Formats: sequence, C-alpha cells, structure tokens
Amino acid sequence: MSQSIYVGNLPYSTREEELREVFEAHGNVENVKIIRDRETGRSRGFGFVEMSTEEETNAAINALNGSDLGGRTLKVSLSKPRENR
Repeated sequence: MSQSIYVGNLPYSTREEELREVFEAHGNVENVKIIRDRETGRSRGFGFVEMSTEEETNAAINALNGSDLGGRTLKVSLSKPRENR
C-alpha cells in the first residue's frame, strides 16, 4: 500500500521530475505532485510524493528530512489527512 509523504520548503523552481529523481534514490516512486497557486500557477513551496512501500517511505523520510535541495532545507514527513475547511 502506497503512503503519501509531505515535502515542504521546496525551492519555487523545483519541477516534479526533479523531485521524483531525488526520491527514486530511496525506492519506487508512484506519484509526485507539487502544489501550485490556482491563480498564478506558481509553486507554493510544498508537494507530496507517494512511495510503493512503508519501508521505502520510511527510508526516504529518514534520508531526506533536513537535506538540502537548491539551497533550501527540506521538511519531509508522513502526510497528514487533509482537514475539511
């Protein structure tokens, strides 16, 4: 069962392909989504990555949380369920 990983503090220039490559070093990536502003289309500086297994998810979180991407320190954790607004 795939698990979703929250990736915060992304450089605004990060592309989904680039984020996929970073996470593929730690296992099979099923999906990558960088969240964009609805009006401008500009990155909001965070996104989500889905890995195939819990082991790969944990390996990626442990390896990448606090690591540097484009001069920014990534915040990587299990994503929490979205709250209703």
